[in-house]
Amino acid sequence: MNLQQLRYVVATAEHRTMTDAARSLYIAQPALSRAIRDLERELGMTLFARSGRGVVVTAQGRRVVKLAREALDAVHEIEGLANHGGITEAELRIASTPSLEPGLAGRLLPAYAAEHPGVRVHIVRCDGRDGVVTAIRDQRADLGLTDLPVPTDLITHPLERQEIVLISPPGLDLPNPVPMGKLHGMRLALPARGSMRRRELDAMFGKYSVTPVVVLETDERNGWLNAVRAGQASLLWYRGMAEQAGRAGLTVRSLEPAVRRVIAVVHARRRLPLIAQDFLATAEKGTAA
Repeated sequence: MNLQQLRYVVATAEHRTMTDAARSLYIAQPALSRAIRDLERELGMTLFARSGRGVVVTAQGRRVVKLAREALDAVHEIEGLANHGGITEAELRIASTPSLEPGLAGRLLPAYAAEHPGVRVHIVRCDGRDGVVTAIRDQRADLGLTDLPVPTDLITHPLERQEIVLISPPGLDLPNPVPMGKLHGMRLALPARGSMRRRELDAMFGKYSVTPVVVLETDERNGWLNAVRAGQASLLWYRGMAEQAGRAGLTVRSLEPAVRRVIAVVHARRRLPLIAQDFLATAEKGTAA
């Protein structure tokens, strides 16, 4: 058994289809299937069982997958120790949504860089919460910064609560705060239908029995702001983006009752690389302060 085989086992368990696992590993699917079969013969056990078009981890396989993750995490941590020693520059990969990236770059990263100048931070830009989750699952990021909730296969470390506000073109005759009932019939730019964020907003509209007029459906944040700048619609976004909206000449109002989302650092259920542990400690220390 070697490290490559361990990576194959972990990828197959995480993706649940040989095709998706092979794609994440940048190898051909038949090659991955052969490697898994060879490993099963070597171990004398069945790790994965066919289930429709995918695979499921067997009882024996779950134990192997757990140990494989621990072994790979240990290798990554050893590499991190070497990087801390100055042999090569360490890289920490953090997935973030565009709306949360300014806070990450403006507050968390400077504090981390001051304590760990030898670590290079690479921000993996994702369209939304779903993209952050995928980046972590695909191991394209060590940590993610997003709002909650996220799937239960990820571990969460809440940092703060951010208010959801209404950002509108200037000139709309609305009170501040805006009662939820005022959203009925309002022209809004919303996330794409079927996305996790859109489902949450639709649930909120249903709770307050309001039906907005959907002018634009997209996960592109620039598309939302462009629609508001053009006077076509309003949008619901984080208070942290109010400064950007204000610079664009837009009006920011609170909602009544107030709506808030928990922002958290998230990661996979495995031991974090040392540099990721250090970042998490820095983030939680800043929150406590």
